[in-house]
Amino acid sequence: MQRRVLIMGAAGRDFHNFNVTYRADTRVKVVAFTATQIPFIDDRTYPASLAGERYPAGIPIHDESMLTQLIKEQEIDDVIFSYSDVSHAYVMHKASQVLAAGANFVLLGPGETMLTSTVPVVAVCAVRTGSGKTQTTRAIAATLKEAGKRVVAVRHPMPYGNLEAQRVQRYATLEDLDLHDTTIEEREEYEPHITTGTIIYAGVDYGQILEQAQAECDVLLWDGGNNDLPFYKPDIHIVVADPLRAGHETSYYPGEVNLHMADVIVVNKMDSASPEQVSTLMDAIHQTNPDAMVVTANSHVTVDDPDAIKGKRVLVIEDGPTLTHGGMKFGAGVVAARANGAAEIVDPRPWATGTIAETFRKYDVGPVLPAMGYSQGQLAEMEEIIDAADVDVVVIGTPIDLRRVIEIRKPALRVRYDLEVLPDSPSLLDALKPVLT
Repeated sequence: MQRRVLIMGAAGRDFHNFNVTYRADTRVKVVAFTATQIPFIDDRTYPASLAGERYPAGIPIHDESMLTQLIKEQEIDDVIFSYSDVSHAYVMHKASQVLAAGANFVLLGPGETMLTSTVPVVAVCAVRTGSGKTQTTRAIAATLKEAGKRVVAVRHPMPYGNLEAQRVQRYATLEDLDLHDTTIEEREEYEPHITTGTIIYAGVDYGQILEQAQAECDVLLWDGGNNDLPFYKPDIHIVVADPLRAGHETSYYPGEVNLHMADVIVVNKMDSASPEQVSTLMDAIHQTNPDAMVVTANSHVTVDDPDAIKGKRVLVIEDGPTLTHGGMKFGAGVVAARANGAAEIVDPRPWATGTIAETFRKYDVGPVLPAMGYSQGQLAEMEEIIDAADVDVVVIGTPIDLRRVIEIRKPALRVRYDLEVLPDSPSLLDALKPVLT
């Protein structure tokens, strides 16, 4: 008899696990997906055009709150846990819930889910969301190009819209961001590549994406999401670790898996961390993966007009996922505000409204505004909060300039941050040698 399967996800890894492991497996029937972490992605259907001929009606997507009910009503045999950046305790709480309902709890390994490319793959992953993958990936792309390699990046999925239309997406210009109706979260990941001349792919079907992407590059750069594992088998697996959250590298799933698997570990934010934090992280690296090359680096933060911050009351906007399931209370925006003499970082919560107010209730993100742009309604809420906030200046600490997607009527400054490898560290060129020969 066919085993009845439910896949727990958050619109990304779950679809990839289905496509690669279960779509063609006649021994299995995937009955449903559940969704969490990301707003507005439940109560949808994984469409038949993506699910394949075995699923002519597609596969329903339910909110994860229905997990126990679905296991019992649908007589589920196996529940496949397929999302990232959650604590080890969280994973086992979910396992306990699944086991108590009568099903098996399954974690798929890299051997089951990684696809193999015809060109060398450099994967950039992390131990936690917000460790600095974006700046690291940009620096690696630049290093590869300087060595004469054609580089194409493939980003971990963020398919929050029309799944059928998002099967394979190619971004080469900023206009492509509008063409594909991207969210703020997608723009934050894609725009830095586009503006530095790197073509980037994303979507839903990473088998088809691989076929197209590998045809136009010498080296494929996997740009990971959250602290998830690569979808493609890497020739060099680079993992970014964050000393500001020392201890998390061995207590979050699947970040610890990345730490064990890494060929190269980038210890970022050296300029923001204390010696004690760095020492704790280095000890964990030595105990977990002593053979990995360790690259140490600063996250070099700059701002358009530093004098405009000094002595001012500022509203700081930070990258949303870094603050929410990433668990950080500040990012580059706060670092820039403090370094440039802001009189006060003003807490936006008194003016919070709608779904962003719900975000503040759900996550302890500190006195900053998370850039939440999963819908037009959330963009409007952000504009309303910024308009209402009693501040002199808005400091934009997100990877993109938010002024391109929302109207900010107060004086606003853009923060930029780049990976700055320390002089006494192995270089990125050293780390990339296996794909440069």
